[in-house]
Amino acid sequence: MPAPGTFAPSAVPALTTPIISVKPVVLPAPERGDDLRVRVSAPASGTGLPVLVLAHGFGQSMSFYDPLVDFWAGNGFVVIQPTFLDSRTLATTPADPRYPDIWHLRVEDVGRVLDELDHVLAAVHGLTDRVDRGRIAVAGHSWGGQTVGMLLGARVIGADGQPGPDRTDARVKAGVLLATTGIGGDDLTPFAKENFSFMYPDFDGLTTPTLVVAGDHDQSALSTRGPDWFTDVYHHSPGARSLLTVFGGEHSLGGIHAYNATDTTDESPERVGLIRRASWAYLRSALGIDDLAWKQVQAELVETTDPIGRIDNK
Repeated sequence: MPAPGTFAPSAVPALTTPIISVKPVVLPAPERGDDLRVRVSAPASGTGLPVLVLAHGFGQSMSFYDPLVDFWAGNGFVVIQPTFLDSRTLATTPADPRYPDIWHLRVEDVGRVLDELDHVLAAVHGLTDRVDRGRIAVAGHSWGGQTVGMLLGARVIGADGQPGPDRTDARVKAGVLLATTGIGGDDLTPFAKENFSFMYPDFDGLTTPTLVVAGDHDQSALSTRGPDWFTDVYHHSPGARSLLTVFGGEHSLGGIHAYNATDTTDESPERVGLIRRASWAYLRSALGIDDLAWKQVQAELVETTDPIGRIDNK
């Protein structure tokens, strides 16, 4: 335990195991228009490994989020990253007939990864027999949070005012939602109302254990509200029972999407360190591996006189 008044980097586990990362693993998807390409990263040793599917934000790809992926994989998770059709690597424009349905296709892509998990795992020699298929989690940042949130139980309210199809996936046992957008209606700007039909979530059915991560300086141009908009899933869903608020965090949450990224407006290795450790610890707890690290993270934040974040539970 660190001394009172500090959140010590030494409390964060190091990369205890070398990792192997393979890309692209190609999943044929002729009806999608482009085959689904994914990256798989895993510890070079160990058995009974849980699986974590990570959904990127708008325009990004399987090549992002190394600050999280390196840590998670180096500490016992198999991390799988699909590249969605909105990725800049695919140059899909609004003129593409698939464009209005990308939010649907994103959810289908994550489902395809789970359907073809054996094919993905086979890309790393010997990995297939080292994975615990009963421990599968999802994580997503920004639009990626909306994507995986649907597999956790969130739904989208349609033009008729009723919740749309239930896309909950029983294979998914836990989730982490990073900077995930809140409720719609009058909380959206006119631009968001006109262009983002999926930004009308219904969180009532999100019952899968979930950690919400939000920055208290994350001011979105899509909402008429302040940074608390990104905490809505915590307040409105039964499954999101823990909230990590990152002090000073903006939408990149300190730079979780890339090392030394020039577009990071709130660069902070300390924020990233807290997020990757807390999310790792939470998932180990929610997946029934152990509670020790999750309890330690919470205790350290309480004991610190100048914390960089706060964890609330309900």
